[in-house]
Amino acid sequence: MTLDRVDDKKNFGICPIKIAVLDDYQGISGPKFQKLDPSKYEVSFFKDTLPPYNHPDTTQDVKDKLVARLEPFTVISTMRERTPFPKELIARLPNLKLLLTTGNRNLGLDLEAFKERGIPVAGAVDRAHAGSVGSISTTEHCVALILAAARNIAQDDLSVKTGGWQTVPAVSLRDKIFGTVGLGRLGIAVAKIMQLAFGMRIIAWSSNLTQEAADEKARVAGFPVENENGEKTFEVVSKEELFKTADVVSIHLVLSDRSRGSIAAADLALMKPSAIFVNTSRGPLVVEKDLQDALEQGKIRAAALDVFEREPLPLDSRWRTTKWGQDGRSRVLLTPHMGYVEEATLDAWYEQQVENLLRWEKKEDLSIPLY
Repeated sequence: MTLDRVDDKKNFGICPIKIAVLDDYQGISGPKFQKLDPSKYEVSFFKDTLPPYNHPDTTQDVKDKLVARLEPFTVISTMRERTPFPKELIARLPNLKLLLTTGNRNLGLDLEAFKERGIPVAGAVDRAHAGSVGSISTTEHCVALILAAARNIAQDDLSVKTGGWQTVPAVSLRDKIFGTVGLGRLGIAVAKIMQLAFGMRIIAWSSNLTQEAADEKARVAGFPVENENGEKTFEVVSKEELFKTADVVSIHLVLSDRSRGSIAAADLALMKPSAIFVNTSRGPLVVEKDLQDALEQGKIRAAALDVFEREPLPLDSRWRTTKWGQDGRSRVLLTPHMGYVEEATLDAWYEQQVENLLRWEKKEDLSIPLY
């Protein structure tokens, strides 16, 4: 990728280049960016994520506040999908000359708008787990959520710490049915663990998934296509059958215009009262109000969620304010989008962002250009 950029005294002579580092909740970026020459770079860190510019509930005043924060900066470092950059916001940032993001894709960025403005966009790969882009971490987190929901870990921990003891009985996963909505890399990784560790039967559905494709995925994953009883290792079923029969429903789809809102009230109504619903993919895959209503009514045993329609959750979010697990409501386990948040991964991402910043200043090609 060839970088066309005009040097000027304002940015590269007398005044230091102004850099904004957004949404680094754990402060992992600090040591990386603070190594930069302070006579050449002025770095500001913002740990609080302002409401997304393009969310329908975001008021004009809040949009203007976000613009006022970002407008002075020549370079912006962002964590994937925490602060979206739609076309309208990009147009209001006249000083922006370089956008650095983590990961090798970011659905929150309007890449065409960046391209039109001639603003380079560079990603960063997960050096800690080469080729996984956080999938190992997300797989581990998903399995942890499933076990925690089945064993009532969070509720029992709170009970013990507040003077109580046992709450409700746990449920065993042994020989139960694991339903994965999506059978890509993450769906397969979680399904393998649930089958090998707990003997769960695996069923799968996605809009274009065929049994032939699922059989090939089983072979690649090191499984036989069928077991000794003639049962498919990854059995493809209809969406209706998956939600009706699975004891654990886990979402593993990529968010797109087509998949947005693909899990709704009609699907959730099919689930067993004893079932557990898990989402570590993206919040907007599920119609959030439909899921909240089902849980309010205690339609299923529990939900374990790492992702939400709007992140970070507003303080008055229904997820935060409802007394889940009480008065007939389902139990709900919430984590703050931690699926890929491992120190080694984030450390490597920010290290590459600084490397790309220095490349850009020298007019060298960026690594991991996103367009």
